[in-house]
Amino acid sequence: MFTGIVEELGEIVAIEPAGDSATLTVHGPLVTQDAVHGASIAVNGVCLTVVDVKDGTFTADVIKETLDRSGLGALESGSKVNLERPVRLQDRLGGHLVQGHVDGVGWILSREPGERWDVVTISLPGELTRYLVDKGSITVDGISLTVAEAGADRFSVALIPTTLSLTTLGHKGPGDPVNLEVDVVAKYVERMLGDR
Repeated sequence: MFTGIVEELGEIVAIEPAGDSATLTVHGPLVTQDAVHGASIAVNGVCLTVVDVKDGTFTADVIKETLDRSGLGALESGSKVNLERPVRLQDRLGGHLVQGHVDGVGWILSREPGERWDVVTISLPGELTRYLVDKGSITVDGISLTVAEAGADRFSVALIPTTLSLTTLGHKGPGDPVNLEVDVVAKYVERMLGDR
């Protein structure tokens, strides 16, 4: 379980295809400080299992399902990525409950620069529309954000200076893919009401 508060802007060192999967090597000195084999680290909002840790980098295996359902397959050596370690029970929940299970990929449609912030509009796969509400939570590339406006096929978020300077969304523009995870609470509520 994560919170969507990015700890570090890491960098892809290598992506090695392995049949219908891949091995990802990521440089992230902060998140690897206490990482061990089997630990979880979210990479752009995708929960990955650490296979090896060495010299401030970690490797993780990524299966076809994850490559197909997320934007990880579009990454290349040198790509910047958002990194977060799992939340500990004694930590503050600064963002919202994030599983690291990507629900779909959206595309940045536009950026409107403000005086100190940007408003970014992102496409939304149709099957996810029902989970978004104005002022609700969404995870974009592993970042816990508040939905400024929810539409039928898109939504917008306002990015404060901290988000712009410390995450990948400060560097992405129209046409770039982003991983989306909707609020898990909304999915559970839907399931419970549907079973009635």
